[in-house]
Amino acid sequence: MSRPATAFAGLSVEHASTVERVAAELRRAVFEGELESGTPLREIALAESLGVSRPTVREALTVLVGEGLATREPHRGVSVATPRADSVRDVCRARWVLEGAGVLAWATADDVRRQRVRSTLEAYTTAVRTGQASYEELNERHLAFHVSLVELTGSPRLVQMAEALMDELKLALAQVDRIRRNAHDQADSHEGLVRLLEVADIDAAHEFLRRHIDDAADEIIEALELT
Repeated sequence: MSRPATAFAGLSVEHASTVERVAAELRRAVFEGELESGTPLREIALAESLGVSRPTVREALTVLVGEGLATREPHRGVSVATPRADSVRDVCRARWVLEGAGVLAWATADDVRRQRVRSTLEAYTTAVRTGQASYEELNERHLAFHVSLVELTGSPRLVQMAEALMDELKLALAQVDRIRRNAHDQADSHEGLVRLLEVADIDAAHEFLRRHIDDAADEIIEALELT
């Protein structure tokens, strides 16, 4: 058997940290609009700009691809992801199924799951109204609220599905927030949904959510001029 030191000789905390720092900087640039959809992410240029090696950039780009923020195509390399209208509508249809199931489960959900909805809503609305959060942070808190609705079902598998859908949609949502600057309207809408849940008007909350998701799909496609 190999000695433990030999088995783990290839591990490097410093290298892993460098990859994550590069990924974090690229992620920030994408969410802040410095790197728009479709922008090629060239390894050589990025390595020179960031002062790191090409392998480090390559690994960081792999992280972004895995998060749905970038796409890799044969012979074309990696570029910032570009949403498509049909994909946005399909993701929103799937969201409606999952989040709608969560809303319908409110009455039977335990206090822990209900409180999770309240706390994620508060985190999001506070970030919006203080005006101090980055677009990336706003996006994370916004999507965490929607995932918390699915958590009401008590199904880890449905939650995993919801998280995967949010990965597909988060770039488009962040771009719309940046273009429209409508986060305050979104916060008000989310509070309206939770108020309906709190008074146990589940049918009204279910319909409210359906309209909200339909409007979100239309807004993304219109704002980003997707085809």
